[in-house]
Amino acid sequence: MPKVLISDKMDPKAAQIFRERGVEVDEITGKTPEEVIAIIGQYDGLAIRSSTKVTKAILAAATNLKVIGRAGIGVDNVDIPAASAQGVVVMNTPFGNSITTAEHAIALMFALARQLPEADASTQAGKWEKNRFMGVELTAKTLGLIGAGNIGGIVADRALGLRMKVVAYDPFLSPERAVELGVEKVELDELLARADFITLHTPLTDQTRNILSAENLAKTKKGVRIINCARGGLIDEAALKAGLDSGHIGGAALDVFVTEPAKDSPLFGTPNFVSTPHLGASTDEAQVNVAIQVAEQMSDYLMSGGITNALNVPSLSAEEAPRLKPYMALAEKLGSLVGQLTTGSIARISIHSEGAAAELNQKPMVSAVLAGFLRTQTDTVNMVNAPLLAKERGMEVREVRTEREGDYHTLLRVSVKTDAGERSVAGTLFGDAAPRLVELFGIKVEADLAGHMLYVVNEDAPGFIGRLGTLLGTGGVNIGTFHLGRRTAGGEAVLLLSIDEALTPELLAQVRALPGVVTAMGLAF
Repeated sequence: MPKVLISDKMDPKAAQIFRERGVEVDEITGKTPEEVIAIIGQYDGLAIRSSTKVTKAILAAATNLKVIGRAGIGVDNVDIPAASAQGVVVMNTPFGNSITTAEHAIALMFALARQLPEADASTQAGKWEKNRFMGVELTAKTLGLIGAGNIGGIVADRALGLRMKVVAYDPFLSPERAVELGVEKVELDELLARADFITLHTPLTDQTRNILSAENLAKTKKGVRIINCARGGLIDEAALKAGLDSGHIGGAALDVFVTEPAKDSPLFGTPNFVSTPHLGASTDEAQVNVAIQVAEQMSDYLMSGGITNALNVPSLSAEEAPRLKPYMALAEKLGSLVGQLTTGSIARISIHSEGAAAELNQKPMVSAVLAGFLRTQTDTVNMVNAPLLAKERGMEVREVRTEREGDYHTLLRVSVKTDAGERSVAGTLFGDAAPRLVELFGIKVEADLAGHMLYVVNEDAPGFIGRLGTLLGTGGVNIGTFHLGRRTAGGEAVLLLSIDEALTPELLAQVRALPGVVTAMGLAF
């Protein structure tokens, strides 16, 4: 009989479901990492929330572990690469708390509109300052939605029910999906200029970090009210405080902060500022939902091999897995690469397999491409739900097979069609095992895709590589590998550098300022 450890406090229904499904379960919570290491070896499954940190040390001791189930969305507390290397499936419950988080955003919007926290404190202090708290109606106001995925879509639905006008900025939102949601798709600058309220529902990535920067906050309508229940770091907190102090920003409500727990934020005490301690998923219903879902998913895997909402493996049979594993790694890296380098609305994504790749089961490879691609925009995606999320966003997905061999024995090409045209990347397997990039936007290049990388497009001219190397060296950045490709001599060249750590925004800005640089971007794999 499979045996599962529940190491964090979880709704009792989780243990009940495990037992009903024929899985033995122990509920042992509040243990130190050393105490978990001492007992984890006897378990086939580990069910966690956010307290247990599944490190390499714990995984090394988990000699029988087959699956880790995270009751919730975030898996920052799980070393997924180490789990994958050990053959442990990592699952989460990406949609169990979507409604709860969306409702919290709406609640904070009401709190800002009617100054509820200040009015409550004043009234309980016996002041009865009725004329001091002149709020605004939500009806007929414009809500600006940054991120129109699962949670953002729920917020839009609730806002429309309040008779608000909803405009949305999301590069992956198709016109068809916008119509379905009942929102108007706009660019970010237009949203900033028009919105009376702005709410954020996007993960924290290199593309979204400080999306509400000082510069963008200055573009907002005077008196705008801002809500963030997504991730800390999406808003420049110092610039937000300055906007509140000046009166340009009419109010702000944050459930998430750059540093958590947030016990000493400069925003605390600022007029028209409301804060909550990361309560987006904190309702009884959400806690029950995620507990039930993780128990069901883990039981299915342990008893029948069914895989749902796995973050590191798609649905596939045991016979296919060994042969497909390196192809799926290549597919996910190519999807991630094209996702990080592509801007604008995505109308279509095509996955073209040639040679040996065309003879394999395409579904896991397509799912891996979509997961890598969409993970640059949302943290609720995995190889199982990626096709559904792509469909919800109105993305057309094409699969093309060419069994004849071209320049390579096996090749996988990923192309995206955007407003700016079509661009593609291609990769192969060296020794049938090692993923390798061989083409980038029409330029031949040979590179590994791993860790932190710097992508530079520049004018092909003498001395550029030396200037770039000197700048990075002066900035204390160590270069691991260096890959160069170009279309023609003296034309446009592409550089891909593996580096030991991500560039700081300041150093990346200096790279972009080098003579001859067309574009520069940090990548992560």
